[in-house]
Amino acid sequence: MIFDLLGVPPQALLGQLLLGLINGSFYALLSLGLALIFGMLNIINFAHGALYMMGAFVSWMLLTYLGIPFWPSLILAPLIVALFGMALERTMLSKLYHLDHLYGLLLTFGLALIIEGAFRTMYGVSGRVYPIPEILRGGTNLGFMFLPNYRAFVVVVALFVCLGVWFFIERTRIGSYLRAGTENPELLQAFGINVPRMITLTYGLGVGLAALTGVLAAPIYQVHPLMGFHMIIVVFAVVVIGGLGSMLGAIVTGLLLGVVEGFTRVFYPEASATVVFIIMAIVLLLRPQGLFGKR
Repeated sequence: MIFDLLGVPPQALLGQLLLGLINGSFYALLSLGLALIFGMLNIINFAHGALYMMGAFVSWMLLTYLGIPFWPSLILAPLIVALFGMALERTMLSKLYHLDHLYGLLLTFGLALIIEGAFRTMYGVSGRVYPIPEILRGGTNLGFMFLPNYRAFVVVVALFVCLGVWFFIERTRIGSYLRAGTENPELLQAFGINVPRMITLTYGLGVGLAALTGVLAAPIYQVHPLMGFHMIIVVFAVVVIGGLGSMLGAIVTGLLLGVVEGFTRVFYPEASATVVFIIMAIVLLLRPQGLFGKR
């Protein structure tokens, strides 16, 4: 009945719901990493999209040059990119923590251009195909739609990782140390905690989440140097809507906006590329700190 009133076939709506959940899963993972880095380090990490792309490329390179398949790459690629990110944090970003946010944004923007330029020089702008693992190929017929197995896997993994990271930061002793290190690092240092090392590991965790998203996205989207450029613009909007530094806001807002974007493609396709930014403008007017942020 509802579908008849809307004038849209139920298969189209449910298909867009699935597509929205998949995009929302990527938004949630990426924005969680961004919110983690900003909330803990006060750095606006504009290189996040380039590191997402780097995660996809590392998984492709592991398969192409070393024959390492998807499942080991799901761990190895985020670990490699996280180590790269920690090296960047120790050598560059650590010098900017006591300066205005603008300096960190400019530095990470420059790093994003360097990373993307390096991959464009090596591989050009054409996309590389990364195969879906054999066990996740095909799909399941749900009666009202055909659900691809790999895309369902992406949604489940994204939810599991997002909730796991949120629980680790908000409900564990180590997570409490991380939060205390951002609010009063001198006091935490007095208790014998190595605050710089914790900050480096936090940045590595945020970068690893971006790389993990890239590995999950590689079998769905073609792997190319510019794949993170457009994604990161939307993800920044998601973080602003959810509230800068709010990890729960990043997760919930990322999933919801992915679904909203998917439904917009059904009812008003022309607005699907801008609906996230329209919502961001409305939220900033009514609640400048974001839906889950604090003043």
